[in-house]
Amino acid sequence: QVQVLESGGGLVQAGDSLRLSCAASGSDFSNYHMAWFHWGAGAVNSFVSAIRWVDGGQYYADSVKDRFTITRDNANMTVYLQMNNLKPDDTGFYYCAAGDLSGQEPTSSRSYSYWGQGTQVIVSS
Repeated sequence: QVQVLESGGGLVQAGDSLRLSCAASGSDFSNYHMAWFHWGAGAVNSFVSAIRWVDGGQYYADSVKDRFTITRDNANMTVYLQMNNLKPDDTGFYYCAAGDLSGQEPTSSRSYSYWGQGTQVIVSS
């Protein structure tokens, strides 16, 4: 059974940094993509970033491209999202997702089959 579990959220001030973690288990993830999505004030599930497990290929939303970095740790089956220079608009719940995509778009939430329960990030101004 595939499971993904997020951690690392919290309350920070604008300009601060946080690192989110997503621990994956229950499958061979070598052909998977792992992604982060943001559920913010607009109640919209927005793509943040994704990584291709096999070679570390990365994808970013334009809004985070120069501030966030996604990495993976193969030994610990964990994906990280380093978030720097956080802004109040980054407030919300961050969900980790896993999927084998099979040619689907890595920035679309519909491409992912497995989701964590989310971790909350609050950025005060």
